[in-house]
Amino acid sequence: MSIWPKVEPLLGRVQKPARYIGGEDGMVVPRHSPSKVGWLLVYPDAYEVGLPNQGLQILYEILNERPDALAERAYAPWVDLEGELRERGLPLVSLDSHRPLSQFDVVGFSLQYELTYTNLLTMLDLGGIPLRSAVRGDDDPLVVAGGPNATHPEPIAIFVDVFVIGDGEEVVSEINVEVAAWKQQGRTSESREAVLHRLARIPGVYVPSMYEASYGPDGRLAAVTPRHADVPAQVEKRTIADLASWPYPKTQLVPLTEVVHDRLNVEIFRGCTRGCRFCQAGMITRPVRERPAAQVRQMVSDGLERTGYDEVSLTSLSSADYSGIDEVVKGIIDDPACSGQVGVSLPSLRVDAFTVGIAAEIQKVRRTGLTFAPEGGTWRLRKVISKLIREDDLYGAVDSAFSQGWQRVKLYFMIGLPTETMEDVEGIATLARNCAELGRKHTKKVSVTASVGGFVPKPQTPFQWYGQDTVADLKSKVNRLRDVTKRDRGVNLRWHDPEATLAEGIASRGDRRLGTVIEDVWRSGGTFQEWGEHFDLSRWEAAMERAGLSIDWYVHRHRDKDEVLPWDHISAGLHKDFLWGDWEDALAEAGTEDCRWTPCYDCGACTGYGIEHVVASNVPPAGGSQGTGQDLSTGGSVPVTLLSRAGSR
Repeated sequence: MSIWPKVEPLLGRVQKPARYIGGEDGMVVPRHSPSKVGWLLVYPDAYEVGLPNQGLQILYEILNERPDALAERAYAPWVDLEGELRERGLPLVSLDSHRPLSQFDVVGFSLQYELTYTNLLTMLDLGGIPLRSAVRGDDDPLVVAGGPNATHPEPIAIFVDVFVIGDGEEVVSEINVEVAAWKQQGRTSESREAVLHRLARIPGVYVPSMYEASYGPDGRLAAVTPRHADVPAQVEKRTIADLASWPYPKTQLVPLTEVVHDRLNVEIFRGCTRGCRFCQAGMITRPVRERPAAQVRQMVSDGLERTGYDEVSLTSLSSADYSGIDEVVKGIIDDPACSGQVGVSLPSLRVDAFTVGIAAEIQKVRRTGLTFAPEGGTWRLRKVISKLIREDDLYGAVDSAFSQGWQRVKLYFMIGLPTETMEDVEGIATLARNCAELGRKHTKKVSVTASVGGFVPKPQTPFQWYGQDTVADLKSKVNRLRDVTKRDRGVNLRWHDPEATLAEGIASRGDRRLGTVIEDVWRSGGTFQEWGEHFDLSRWEAAMERAGLSIDWYVHRHRDKDEVLPWDHISAGLHKDFLWGDWEDALAEAGTEDCRWTPCYDCGACTGYGIEHVVASNVPPAGGSQGTGQDLSTGGSVPVTLLSRAGSR
């Protein structure tokens, strides 16, 4: 039951007590009963980071609409509240009804970033749930995890009972049915292992305890094999074919305190067809599925009316690629219900899709931030990573922005990319410098921020075989950029900590043996590793050494074609031979065109989902082509484009 009377007195002793109160507009008042499966949906980061997450809010609504389920939420407690709870022997509680985590049937984590893994352990431990799945009993909650990190789950496989691979809208209900049946039988009539065995047969569900990892004499992973004949050897991701059937969130949560991305967020499409080889998000979310424009406008209108927000973000991996984006933006801004007071932001802007028309529309109300991501400093390197953005594309987009009154533009780049040279690194400075010069034609107050992040070769991408740059290499490249930009007027350089990039590589690319390392980092005080003020690489180095594991072997070495990778038994929908071929194309500096305008490359993303084409109605670029076909979800005749290789960060 609720222990709010014990927790509330502690809030005067911590920073930002509103993180733990609940009661937001849009919150569902939970009605617990023996006939309902109680879900606790968890974002393992601070409230202000986790609350805007759309994935968690979508599942929160879907589960609460079911008569046999209820869902509450929890976010990682900051270190001050953690200390207060531990000092008094109190458990971590949910946000909605302030119940201990251990009182729920299912505790589901949204995994967006590997350095939050230690926060997951903090929350399990504070919630009174055994860390390792192998020692949990029939009365303990099932620990479920989903999100992009579920496509490479082995580093935390010893802690998680069930992973959901891919889209979760449908599969959470299928899991709920199985857990509800178990709960109605009293949970003791059937063993926990038997329930996990049943769950492992649901498409898109990976249960680590139903699989055994074996290793060769050289220490390399030999195989991850199922322990039962009726458990799939490879778990295929789940894909929602028709995004229009899932118009969520319908009732977005409105926070009581300041959060990141504090605005109405409406997802306009899922997936990406751009083919960027570095990008895990673009690879694992294919195929592209667009939300109908009329539904977008309705969700925006309803959301603004209910929440009172004066800004809406049209979210996707590349928002300017949405079919007819100009008309959608114009329709929102010109809607009489918005009274000309609603600003529109388009995150993840592609520079070759950003036009003066878009710039003119979104600045009518206010000039929201503009970030463009060239990723690589030279055209040669951008061909390697298949980010086919030419200098003229970037300069045209930046000039459009400055001509419409913007004074600040942010450019995002990566360093440590395959085949990168110091000339490519210095190209970052050249692009930023030239953009600042363009801005000075329109305004005297020009600011161009070049933000630089270290590259981590993520699983399920063509670069998964590449050996990551060392910390020393990344620091050398950052120092070179500092030297060549320090006299550039209007250019600001920002960079991600190369040591944190190394830790991310450890947590991303490992096998099941990394679980002991992550637990060791946590036990040494390594919480909130995603926050710079709490990160400490020495914890990771010491934990790897105590486990007898080599950082160089896991992070910096190249893999060969025949090596068994720790995520090979998880399919994100892409053929492995397609990924290898794309890796070879990268080394040959051969870029891949957007598959909307080129023939299908048979990457595998459409297989088995009844999707052969993706809806699009925007005008193709020069030399492109577009056909008309049958919309498989609605039966209507609509313009379509072919799907092939995809990706965007």
